[in-house]
This record gives sequence, C-alpha cells and structure tokens, in this order.
Amino acid sequence: MAPLPQFTSPVDVLVIGSGNAGFTAATQAAEAGVNRVVLIDKCPQEWAGGNSFFTAGAFRTVHNGTSDLLPIVNNVTPEMASLIDLEPYKPADFRTDMDRMTSGRTDPQLSEVLISESNSAVKWLAKQGIRFQLSFNRQAYRVNGRFKFWGGMSLKTDEGGKGLIQDHQNAALRHGVEVYYSTAAKRIITDPTTGSVSGVVVEVDGVDKLITTKAVILAAGGFEANPRMRSQFLGPGWDLARVRGTPYNTGEALEFAIRDVNAKQAGNWSGCHSTCWDANAPANSGDRVISNEFTKSGYPLGLMLNNRGERFVDEGVDMRNFTYAKFGRAIHGQPEGVAFQVWDQRAIPWLRDEEYRDAVVEKIWGETLEELAEKCAKRGLEDPAGFVETIKEYNVAVEAAERERPGSMTWDPAVKDGLSTQSSKVKLALPKSNWALPVSQGPFMAVKVCCGITFTFGGLAIDPKSTAVISQSGKEVKGLFAVGEMVGGLFYGNYPGGSGLTSGAVFGRRAGKAAAKMVGAKRLNDASSIPAVSSRL
Repeated sequence: MAPLPQFTSPVDVLVIGSGNAGFTAATQAAEAGVNRVVLIDKCPQEWAGGNSFFTAGAFRTVHNGTSDLLPIVNNVTPEMASLIDLEPYKPADFRTDMDRMTSGRTDPQLSEVLISESNSAVKWLAKQGIRFQLSFNRQAYRVNGRFKFWGGMSLKTDEGGKGLIQDHQNAALRHGVEVYYSTAAKRIITDPTTGSVSGVVVEVDGVDKLITTKAVILAAGGFEANPRMRSQFLGPGWDLARVRGTPYNTGEALEFAIRDVNAKQAGNWSGCHSTCWDANAPANSGDRVISNEFTKSGYPLGLMLNNRGERFVDEGVDMRNFTYAKFGRAIHGQPEGVAFQVWDQRAIPWLRDEEYRDAVVEKIWGETLEELAEKCAKRGLEDPAGFVETIKEYNVAVEAAERERPGSMTWDPAVKDGLSTQSSKVKLALPKSNWALPVSQGPFMAVKVCCGITFTFGGLAIDPKSTAVISQSGKEVKGLFAVGEMVGGLFYGNYPGGSGLTSGAVFGRRAGKAAAKMVGAKRLNDASSIPAVSSRL
C-alpha cells in the first residue's frame, strides 16, 4: 500500500470540530504555549461553528448575582442595573438542577467539574473576547417595572450562536490556531508499540492525507443529523425528526473512535435534546439566517394540543428552560409528530418576538375557538371539535381553581406561581401546574410545531480530570481527548438549559490544558511566530 500523502509538517495538537467546544480547546491549548495547534472540520467554511452556531448562546453558570456578572456583560447601563432582580445561582442550585433534570443519573464526577468550573470558564471566555450579555429577551420578564430573571440562567452571547462563533474564530486567529475546513477526519492512527495516538487520516478533495500529531481532541458533535443512527439509537421514527442545527453532525467521529481505539461508550444513547420546533422549518438542517428563531418555547404561557385535539404535557410543570429540551420528544410521540400551541389575548403579548414574529412563523388566527379550530384543521388538525372541547374543559378547571383562591395568587411568568387547573371540585387528569389562565379572550392564535432535535446524549467515556478517552479496557488512550457533544454521561433524558455550551467550555479548557501538558508545551513569547489562518490544507 502506498503511503498516504502527509500534512506538510507535524502538528502538536489537532482539534476535530469547529463548535464552541472545539474552538475553546484549540484556543486554550495555544494559550498554554503549544507551538502548532490545528483545528479541522469536514464542513465547508460557510458552515463553521457546528451546532453552537444555531444556539441562542445561553450559558448556565454558578454566580453570586449581578455584581459577579455585570463586569463581563455589555448590555446593562447603570440605570438598568438598579432594576434587575437576579438571585445568586450557587453550586448547590446547579447540582440540584442537574440531578433533577437527569433523574439522578448524571455522572457525579463529570457534573461536579461542570458545576465547579462553570464560572471560571465563562470569565475565561470573556477574556478571550466572547461578548456576553444578560439574557433579558429569553430569561427575564419585566414585572412591575423590574427585570425578573428566572430559571437559574442569565447569560447569553451577543448575537447568540452566530456571535459566539465569530468571537471564537477571532480568538483563535489571535492565538495563531490554524483552521482548515472541508477536511473530514476518517481514521485515528496509533503507534503499534505504545498504543498512543500518532496521527489522523483526513480526506481533502477526495484524497486521503495523513496528519501526524501528538494529541487529538475530538469535538465533532453527536449523531443528531444522521437519520440512520437516530433510528438505530433513539428508536423507530426518529429518522423523521427535524434537525435544528448543522447537517454535518453525523456521528462518524464517534464511530471511528470506537472502531480505531476501542473507545468505551457512555451515557444515554437513546436520549437527546429535542425541543418545540416550527413545523414549517427545513427538515434536515437549521437555517443559518433564521437559526434559533424556529424554536417555539412559549408553551408555558398557553396550551399545547396534538392533532387530535388532546393535551399531552403539563405545559406549566416547570420553568421553560427545564422542559424545552424534552418536550420535543413528547411532540414526536404524538400522531404525525405535530402539535398546536394556543394562546389568547392575555398571553400573546408575552411571547418572545424572535420566536413568534410574523416574518418567522405562520400564525393561525381565529376570532373564536371554533374558528381557530377550523383553520387549524386546514393545517392537519384531525378533530376540531375535540380541540375546542379540550380548551373549554381546561377553562372550566381554571375558573373553578380561581374561585377557590380569589385574589390570593398572582399570575407571574418569572416564578412558578402555583396558578393551576386543580381544585377541590374540578381536577384535570393532566394538570397545568403553573401559569394557568383561561384561554378565553379572542382573537386566539395557534402555531403548528414539531420535534426539532438539537444534540444526542450518548458519547464516549472520558476521564473527568483530563478528558482523555477511556478504552474498553478501562485505560486512557494516550493522546486522545473528547469534549462537547461527544462526551457521554452528563445528560440523561433532559438537561438544564444552557449547560451544553458551558460543558463545551469547561471540558474544552481541560482538554486544551491536558493536551498542552502532554506535548510539553511552553508558553510562547514571540508573537511573530503566529502562523496565518487558512481554510484549506
């Protein structure tokens, strides 16, 4: 067999994947003094950023309140600061949310690293030029003139995922990271004597090349954009789910790591992050212009009914950022995999503009519930009469509960307000536990939604300290690390909103440091030695 054409010279640290986790790892390795850090991605340059590009840029982090976060955000004036109600989010709070969202299955060591290093990771990103903001538009409601943050999450990046990736690219450029797109990793090469990683075979323009390297950091995402693997691991019918993000996260890196170095699998391979998604969105990838705006997470303020006119989730069981990652699966399990979100005039003004503005979503209007049902029937609702009856039964239950507590409780979308459908005289079989107002003031509005899959939870087993990949024998694969969606064991069934990007930053930093230590990096002082960024090998 003829030798593979080589990359022009050896690489010290090779990062595979251009999302938040990959860029974090690459920048951290370069900052630690690695002479040559190269980042590759199989996608073309115009698709850079992986799934991170399609996020709202939310980061969940431990903090001590406004005084801890205001120094790293760019959208709070002194006048606004005096109107903010933002409770500290302590490590115990993050731990409670992680355990609660994963039913206690999260790996305790992995999640402890995530929690304990979340604050320092966010502040390190800010030093690298990542522009943070307080998330007024997604995580706060203005109640009685004050901005009330809720759900333990308050930070996002300027311009969401688009801004996050642009800032990461700029940071990598400043640190001399070489970036190559349209470069698909295919195989890990190991030393036959030591078992250590010695290179990666990549495909460029249909030709296989060998990149010789001392350390590889896998940050290539999960298998959410691979219909075959979705059906295989998530279950029948999942090949039909809509893809929220990049079409390039198709799982090859997971498969070749398992094949080439006998990597141990870990985590919830039948689980995924899936949310309420516009039923008119593209099927097989996100839209890089509209991006996260196809998300439809206003359901706690109204109702969600399937195409037979039945409710199927408790829309108010918890704050939105603790339910949105699992309600997509609930929608996917309904007939035809669709549902209708419904609101009246009390709730419509509270819907977020970026998700429900006219240019983004098809709004279905009706002066009466009967008219709304008729119009929804033209878009797939099979039982309009049942649809109307379900809403009217809900209204009866809400009104009965209100009569038992006249004036004692106030509707407040920023807290779990306890306004429910359950009273001593009327109880729905499926309650709405919070924010239950009658859907009775027309005109009424509905939006058709489906399941949008974001990322998969199954991945590789890693050492929590170094992020080194663990083999089936229980030993570290020397020179191989994994971060981001490729890490298995953190999330099971659900996750606390914003913890995915934080995980990528926390473990990306650890991987960058560990890889730098392994290759014997020394901090560089000569800025003139920084190579240029390229888009091809």
